[in-house]
Amino acid sequence: MHLGIDVGTQGLSVVLTEASSPYRVVAVGDGKPYAMVPDLDDECYEQRPDDWLVALRSAMEDLRAKLKSTDGSLPSVGVECALTKVESIGISGQMHGEVLTDASGLAIAPARIWCDGRNGDEGDQLTKLFGAKIPRRATVARWLWTCRNRLDLAKHTKHMTTPAGYIAFHLTGAMNLGVGEAAGMFPIDQSTMSYNEEYLAKFDDCLRLGNLIDKVRPIRSILPRPRVAGQDGGSLTKSASSSYLCDLVPPGIPVAPAEGDQVAALAGSLISRPGQVSCSFGTSVCANSVGDRPFVGVSPAVDHFCAADGRPINMIWLQNGTTYMNAMVEMFGTVLPADDRRSEGFGAIIPLLLSSPPDCGGLLALPFMDSEPGLGISSGGSAMLIGLSAENATPGNAAKAALLGTMFNLRLGQEGLMEQGYPRDELILSGGLTKTPELGQILADVFSAPVLLLDSAEEGTAWGAALMAAFRQRAVHGSTETWEVFLSNIDRGDVQRFYPDLKRAREYDQVYKRYSRLVGTVPAVVEASGR
Repeated sequence: MHLGIDVGTQGLSVVLTEASSPYRVVAVGDGKPYAMVPDLDDECYEQRPDDWLVALRSAMEDLRAKLKSTDGSLPSVGVECALTKVESIGISGQMHGEVLTDASGLAIAPARIWCDGRNGDEGDQLTKLFGAKIPRRATVARWLWTCRNRLDLAKHTKHMTTPAGYIAFHLTGAMNLGVGEAAGMFPIDQSTMSYNEEYLAKFDDCLRLGNLIDKVRPIRSILPRPRVAGQDGGSLTKSASSSYLCDLVPPGIPVAPAEGDQVAALAGSLISRPGQVSCSFGTSVCANSVGDRPFVGVSPAVDHFCAADGRPINMIWLQNGTTYMNAMVEMFGTVLPADDRRSEGFGAIIPLLLSSPPDCGGLLALPFMDSEPGLGISSGGSAMLIGLSAENATPGNAAKAALLGTMFNLRLGQEGLMEQGYPRDELILSGGLTKTPELGQILADVFSAPVLLLDSAEEGTAWGAALMAAFRQRAVHGSTETWEVFLSNIDRGDVQRFYPDLKRAREYDQVYKRYSRLVGTVPAVVEASGR
């Protein structure tokens, strides 16, 4: 058995999996919900780290209760001893948090999490200083803000980690972190699989210019040690087994290096080799591309971290996902009862969307209900339909144009990757679009690449964490198998595949070129609207 732990933004969950491939999920436990620290200013989002520990204990209690109710369906180990058979633990968590601790590893303040927006200027400054993209949510940008704005707190900081790293410390007593999660804290040098020495020195210079260098510890001394998949992430201590895992899991078992949720999601989608792209379409859109080399320079649309084995990952993240299409469907469904507008509306409109032509009868839709900094869109509220006429004014055309706007934005974000020749062999789809698998065909045609929809699309990051645990346990027993080979040998289950239709792909390409020109006009539209 392997145990996966996921520290999400709204809650913590644990999964128990079988001991060997395909590592089927046996049971899931949900922890006590935790909330944001109340009464903070706009764009300020903090959580109390000890709430995660309380949630972990309650999730284990929930897991035990669910195991007892499986009515003999558990594999041969039996219900009562299932958790005593756990061989390893994996941990994932919301990336880019700033958890500040004392020398003993105890939190000295609430943690600023990934969506906290107080350090945009610091991200921009570090991007210019390093010559590498540092998004505002990167932990190093948060730390620079803390040094400048909360020096009293920075002075007392002995260690800095992330939510996943905090859980890992309390289970093992060691300040280790998976290389992918570490890359979300501070840029990683691909040649050493450790923090970039040049950037560490430049960061110290930045503090020196602000007369802060002698007031806080050097950043290299407070960062956790990066570890790649399979390496030692520590072992479960006896006190941790008792305090947080309810004496259910035996102490001494290996703990995999704690990773970020994006890294674990890649693992859960069995993505590890260059050319594979994980695409998640929901209210926001995220595409993670496995690279065969580090990205050169800075693209506003592309963020960077690492896979669990240290391979470079290039991430496109869009704020404007399917929200505009959802709003349009609900608008068309206003004649329905409020509770039925989305479900019934989609049931009626999706078939019309699927039957609409690639050019949507000449319609184009800009889906910018929110800003999109990576594409140079600084203000929201500029979503619109262009080219409306009596002939093309149909719900199917309008909804499809809205969906294509989101897909085209993702393609625009990936232009920088294409210019540097990164491979794109297949797209693995997850998120809201998986509820309508036929939309995978449109995505395949828009990107001229095969699209795969896996059985495990909804298993979540906790399953990815369990896979990292399994890989660590194999390494402990002498396996020399690589991370890529390990994932490739796991049964993908039933896979739906969509291959691009060359004729439709050419038609979508022509629409994409028109759309690209239209996006360039958005700043003028925003200015004219007075936003």
